[in-house]
Amino acid sequence: MPVLTADVLACIGRKAPPRTEVVTRRDIRKYAIATGQTQRKYIDGDEAPPLYHVALFWDVVPLDELSPDGVSIDRLLPKFPLEKAMAGGLDIHYYDRIRPGDTLVGNRTLTAIYEKEGRSGPLIFYEVLLEVMRDDGTLVLTERTTRLLR
Repeated sequence: MPVLTADVLACIGRKAPPRTEVVTRRDIRKYAIATGQTQRKYIDGDEAPPLYHVALFWDVVPLDELSPDGVSIDRLLPKFPLEKAMAGGLDIHYYDRIRPGDTLVGNRTLTAIYEKEGRSGPLIFYEVLLEVMRDDGTLVLTERTTRLLR
């Protein structure tokens, strides 16, 4: 018996408003130190290390507005009939380096919602595509996140 409704499936293609962030040398340096980077270009803040972008476009909210996994509630997503979330995968493609002074624009799109039957019942999968560009339109990276719910 399918758990996804037509209303939920109609959300495929929904886009979040673009988010713009300015990259600073200080933020790159803090991230590099916090993640144990050893290459001088990262420690000096000349270039952002891999995965620097992951939290860059997250909302900053009070603690009581965080989901159980510690991130802000994603307004891009519909209300799903299943709620226990698990990571399903992350596929990142880098096209250019992130450097201090870059003004980056993040565009998020809900690209897929589908279900499968698991051993313990139905599973819902969804995919969100993040495209990060400089404000001049240069593509910096794409990130496809897959999450599953049970």
